[in-house]
Amino acid sequence: MTPTAVADAVNPDGLVELVQEAVRIPSVTPHEGEFARWVHGQLQDGVWDKARLSPCANNRPNVYASAGQSSPSLVLAGHLDTVHADDWKAHWAGTDRADPYSAPIIDRAIWGRGAADQKAGICAILEAFRAIGRTGCQPKGRITALFVCDEESGQSGSGVSAGMKTAITDGVIPQDHPPDFLIYTEPTTSAIYTAQMGFLIAQITLTGQSAYFGRPELGVDALEAGHRLLSALWKHSDDLRAQPQHPLIGPAFLLVTEVNSGGSIAVPGQFNLSLIRKVLPGESLDAAADAIRDIAAQVASDYKVEASVEFSAPRDHPVGGTPDEIPTDHAAVQALGESISAVTGDAPRIEAAPFWSEKSFLASRGVPGVYFAPGDISNCHTPFEHVEIDELIAATRTLAHFVASWCGLEPAPTT
Repeated sequence: MTPTAVADAVNPDGLVELVQEAVRIPSVTPHEGEFARWVHGQLQDGVWDKARLSPCANNRPNVYASAGQSSPSLVLAGHLDTVHADDWKAHWAGTDRADPYSAPIIDRAIWGRGAADQKAGICAILEAFRAIGRTGCQPKGRITALFVCDEESGQSGSGVSAGMKTAITDGVIPQDHPPDFLIYTEPTTSAIYTAQMGFLIAQITLTGQSAYFGRPELGVDALEAGHRLLSALWKHSDDLRAQPQHPLIGPAFLLVTEVNSGGSIAVPGQFNLSLIRKVLPGESLDAAADAIRDIAAQVASDYKVEASVEFSAPRDHPVGGTPDEIPTDHAAVQALGESISAVTGDAPRIEAAPFWSEKSFLASRGVPGVYFAPGDISNCHTPFEHVEIDELIAATRTLAHFVASWCGLEPAPTT
């Protein structure tokens, strides 16, 4: 059976209905349970020989499945949760898109919260394997499906990759024989994202001494120190931008995202600042964090205030998320590119993720990987989230073609 025949076995109508059904199951972090059970149920049908639900934080489930036995081996991963839909409901009130979970088809696109991020990617995996089953085949290479909770941030107490951390401790990815390749189905507009930025989020607090405005000499002005801190941080960002850029990701920099200080008729006694720092492959997260600590400490010394720096978004590192990249000439990247060309007739696009997600967890276990899936990250987390049906079908066929060509096929046993 040829990879092209497997790609042709994808059922477009069934795929669209599958994505609509998935979108209609709300799974806002940390309420992924119903959708996880749905995914688990879908994995009971087809070429998967083992599927299970595994509890992680507060009994929120991960879903694992496997197929095939030999090599080369492959991990297909995605996250089960979505961001909230509060802004969606307000934006589309009174229209045919008012319900973020109704999954209407408008202008050849499926609309709804999670349509692109990333239920389309998860459904592409499900349908690709159903296509393999329709040909009477099963994969030769060992394939692990890994669907995790708690990837998204923004909800209280969530967004710390609890699901992926549990998957690692569950031993789903063996350290002694790590899989040969990973595709994480974050939306990429069907480009191959071989690199991702790292990040850290910092909260800096400068504490001086409040005093009545008529006796300012009794106070220590934290806002004045904060003005100096802002200048120093922006200069640091300019210095980062002046350094050599990554060919796909671009420059490193930091962005101040929030500032708060002041009170009523008094010397401001406290200054609070939040920032996010973009970290390039090859940079050290520890060094990036130390540079921010040093800037805050110097300002505190100069202005006689106290400084504290906290890093609030640990993922696969205590201060943030690790950058990652895989060579663009990696054999599996080339094979995925050949599958794109075989299905679409177009040359593959090799790009970088304008976001951080969880493939760096698996890279630390020796699994090289990319992001690849339909959908555009620029409309995710917004009231405009949707996935184009034609792209969805082409990406699913590409995934089926790649699995068949990379992992190989063999006849499925008859019952």
